[in-house]
Amino acid sequence: MDVKALDKALQEIVTKRNELSKIDYNNPKYDDLEEQLHDLEDVFQENYGEYLEDALQHVHDEYCPDSDVLMPIAYLGKGVYVEVDKLPGKDTKLVLATNPTRILLTIGVDTQQVVWEAK
Repeated sequence: MDVKALDKALQEIVTKRNELSKIDYNNPKYDDLEEQLHDLEDVFQENYGEYLEDALQHVHDEYCPDSDVLMPIAYLGKGVYVEVDKLPGKDTKLVLATNPTRILLTIGVDTQQVVWEAK
């Protein structure tokens, strides 16, 4: 796996999402930016989806086996809420982060743990 290309593709999606979040739905550029974002996400899923889904499945099996594995793109940004067996009642999420590409387990607002890193 070319982890540099993976991370670059993720960063492009993050950049496009940030661009899109800064403009209003009524902006004439909105539809074009949204289409560009979806195209980036589709190519990302095609190129890296299986690799990341395997990683996410492993993380889910270890930390939150009762939570369903979603498409990797869902974990990018704010992350996905999961129920961690060893942390009942805690606010926990899995987040796909960049630079380097990794999966974080966040606990509340102050604690993050790297549970997987692309290699």
